[in-house]
Formats: sequence, structure tokens, C-alpha cells
Amino acid sequence: MEPILHFPSLLRLKFLGQISNLFSQTARVSSSRRRHYIHLPLPSYTPESSLVVKESSVVYDVLEDIMEHIFVNLHSVEKNLQFWQSRAEGSNYRKLYFMIFERGPRAFVDGTVQLVQQCVVEGPSMQHLSQSASAYISERLAVLTTLRRVLATLLAEVYMEVDRCGKELVKDPEKSFPSLLVTINGLFSNLEASIGHLHAIRRTNSSVDGSYSFPLLFERLPEVNQEGSQWTECEIADAINLVNKNIQKLDSYLSLIVAKHQKPKKVTQYWIRYTCGAVGLSVCSMWLLRHSRLMGSPDIDNWICEAKDSAISFFNEHVEQPLLLIRDDLFETFRKRHKGVMEIEELQLTANSLHRMLMAFSEQTKGQKFPENASDQEMLEIVMARYEKELVNPIQNLLSGELARALLIQVQKLKLDIETAMLELDQILKANEINFAILAALPAFFLSLMLLMLVRAWFKQDTKAVGRGRIARCQRRLLLVEVEKRILQYQSFVDQGLEKESQCMFGLVLYSLDCLFHAVKRHAKETGEWQCLRQDIIDLGQASLQTTYKLVVTSRMARVYECLLPSLKQP
Repeated sequence: MEPILHFPSLLRLKFLGQISNLFSQTARVSSSRRRHYIHLPLPSYTPESSLVVKESSVVYDVLEDIMEHIFVNLHSVEKNLQFWQSRAEGSNYRKLYFMIFERGPRAFVDGTVQLVQQCVVEGPSMQHLSQSASAYISERLAVLTTLRRVLATLLAEVYMEVDRCGKELVKDPEKSFPSLLVTINGLFSNLEASIGHLHAIRRTNSSVDGSYSFPLLFERLPEVNQEGSQWTECEIADAINLVNKNIQKLDSYLSLIVAKHQKPKKVTQYWIRYTCGAVGLSVCSMWLLRHSRLMGSPDIDNWICEAKDSAISFFNEHVEQPLLLIRDDLFETFRKRHKGVMEIEELQLTANSLHRMLMAFSEQTKGQKFPENASDQEMLEIVMARYEKELVNPIQNLLSGELARALLIQVQKLKLDIETAMLELDQILKANEINFAILAALPAFFLSLMLLMLVRAWFKQDTKAVGRGRIARCQRRLLLVEVEKRILQYQSFVDQGLEKESQCMFGLVLYSLDCLFHAVKRHAKETGEWQCLRQDIIDLGQASLQTTYKLVVTSRMARVYECLLPSLKQP
């Protein structure tokens, strides 16, 4: 019994080793291409099948490679299709502007000449040019929409076929994998018929030169024992190599078609800006060359020295000195407090001296003893009254009277008032030293803040769904909305009995889930939500689940997961 138990396992490992050696010799997708994230719909692995799964991972690598090529091509088609859809939704003037200014210098010259001729022949009317622009955009929309439909249908068919035979692939891959290859070969034949139909329709009325110069012809499996339970090594090798050749043919054909219907490159769209920038850069370069050492001019060196001195001066005035001032004000409070106490004591000495002078003058003038707590204001009134009386004969009283003494008392009073005012002003300035230092550092603070915002925007990469900012968060929520909308459209087609349309829409659902998978993966791992969110996305890709349950899942995803919540900061 023991040899009988181990014999199937030995055969299985030998078969899987043959597939591994054959598959390692085939061309794989380069690492620089966009990888997909939606995994194959295989059932959960049991402990009994764990060894088989580990050793037969190359079987799934073959299937993953097929899906990866489909996802890559579908992503390329979808990216260009979105561009042409945005242009088609624009106004006639926007379409005309695109036809003249955003298709390169040659299109600019041709469009300008055509516009002038049209104005000369038919007057200032742009209806004909607008119609030409609409036809130009509509043709590309039609071709790319058809390609998206056939690729989405192929993706859905491969995905559903793997889902149908998933249990057999886990339990006995050596028996189910050959039959799956036969089915996939038939799917490529259907794809050839669909694209051939497009080729036949568009070959005569296409305005794109050479876009349909050759049809797409896939190779077919030779007559082998397709219904048998075991294939030979040669049959397995031929099937795998044929599938890889068909994938390469599909990539080559689609790359040619998409290249002739793709959106213009950014250099082409903004060639006027780049041209003006290049001209401006050339003028600046010539001007700099004229003032450089190469032409014997020391201007650039002088400007560099002046800029260096200005930067150092700016740093000293707006960064170093304010910080030192704040430091001194914070850490030398005791010293400044002691100095303030000394100033108050000096002021008190002046006030006491004035009080004694007023009391002596008042007692001598009135001939009576004043108490020690007599008011300075009361005694000052006596001094002023005596002063006014002495001013009647100023010369005489200056020499023999009390005029000189009254003047000295007023000088002492003036000294007291000045010291009091200076002390109050000094206290006000000391209380606002930190404020003055902060005001002096504001220019450097604003420059640092602007630099920090630029660096933060560069790190966040907010323009894509994988970014961290408010725009990226909004795009992720829009991806979830797109998934929900396509799930409803898929169910609508199923209810109407439209099989082809439902398969295409299911493929688009898988593509949208793949984009959502890619957008939320990093953020969900950071927040610890990845396991639950990943399972929810996988559940949304299962065709056997009811649409009601899928809508509940999408609603929960929008409410629960942090990476899909709306931004707390409003614009």
C-alpha cells in the first residue's frame, strides 16, 4: 500500500517539474511593466493540497502571465480612451484648439493653412473644421472602445474559466491544466474573430495610415489527444509555447494599433510652451555667456558675490539675530530683572531728593514745620507760587532771592519726570522684545514654509490615486464609485440576457478592482486594514456572489476603511 500511496505524488512532481522547465524558457513580461493585483479565483488551499500548490506554482504563473498581459494592454487602451473621451466632451472651440495647437508643429501649419483657406472660400466659419475635429476624435474613440470591449471580454472569460476549474487545478493540476490550455486557445480564436471583424470594418474608411495593414492571426493547437487524461511532454511543450506566441502576437498587434490611436505625448501637446521656453532659455544662455568669464566679463562673479553677501546678511538679520534675541530674552530673565530693580532704586533716590528739597523750601517759605508724609504736589504748589512772585524782579531775586532755588527744584522735578518716562519706555520695549524678534524672523519663516509645502507636495504625489493628499483620496473614492457602477451595469446586462455585454462589463469590473487594489494597497497596509480590505476586493470580483451583497460591501468599504474615507480638510 505504501508504494501505491506515493506513486501519484511522484508522477505529479515529475509533471510539474517538466512544466517548470518549459515555462522558464518562455518570454515573461518585463519587470518595468505594470503588474496586476487581482489574483486568480482559486479556492482556499487545504493542508492535503499544500504540497501540490507549492510545487505547482508555475502552473499558476502561466495563468498569471496571461492575465498580466491582458491587464497591461487593457490599461494602455483605457488610459488613451479616457483622454479622447475628455476631448470629445469639450466644446467645438476646444476641439479646434486641440487640432491646431496640440498635435505638433506640422499639424499647426496644416491646420492654420486649412483655416485660412476655409475663411477665404466660405467666410469666417469654422463648422467644417469642427466637424473634422469631431470625426478625428470619434474614430479613435470607436477603435479604442472596441479594443477595450474585446480585451475586457477575454479577461472575463479567462477569469471565469479559471474560477470554474479552480478546484481541479488545486487537486489535480496535471489533469486539468491541459484542458484549460485548450480552452484558452479557443478564447484566443474568438478574440481573433472579434478583432478581425474590426479590421474588416475599419480598413476602408480609416483615416489613420497603415493602422489596419495586417490582420491578427493566432496559431492553433495541433491535433493532439485533447480529451485524454494525460498529455505527453511534447504536447505540453507545444501548448505552452503556442500560448506564449499568441500572447506575443497580441501584444505586438495591440501596441501597433494603440500607438496609431494613442493620445499625443506631453511634448507634442505642449510643444508651443516648450518652444517658447527653449527660445527664452537660449536668450538667457546667450545673455549669461555675454556676462561670463568666457567673454572676459566679471559680471557673473560680482553677482554671485553680491548674492552670497545678501544671503548671509538676510540670514544674520532675519534668522540668527532674532533667534539670539529670543534666546537672550528667555534665558537671561534674572539678569534683566536685576537691572530693572536697580533702575527703580535710582528713580526712588531722585524722588526722595526732590521730596526733601520741596519740604525744605516749603518750611523756609511758610515758616512752619511740615509732616514727613506731606504731598509733593502740595509743596510744589508753594514752590510755583513763590516762583511766580520772584519773577516780578528776576535780576534781583536771582542774586538775593529764592528764584535760583526754585529753578533748581524744577530741574530736579524735570529729571524725575524724564527718568520715570524712560523707565516706562524701557519696560515696554523689554516686554515686546520677543515680538520684535518674531517680526524680524517672519520673512525667513515664510520662505521656509513655502519650501516645506513644495517638498511636501512632491513627496505626497497628490495627482495620482496612490498619493496621500486630498485629491488622491478623492480619486480612490471615485474608483470605488466606478466599481459600484460597473457592478450594477453587469447585473443589468445579466438580467436582460445580454451575454456578450455582461462578459465585457465583468471584465471592466475586474479592471476597476485591479486599479482600486493598486491604489489602496500601500495605505491599507500602513493603517492595518489590508487583510480585510483585500478580502472585500476579492469578493467583489467573484461572479457567483449576488449583486446585493456586493453593493453592501462597497457601501461598507466607503464608510469603514480609512484610506477610502473623505478628507477631513475641506478645500
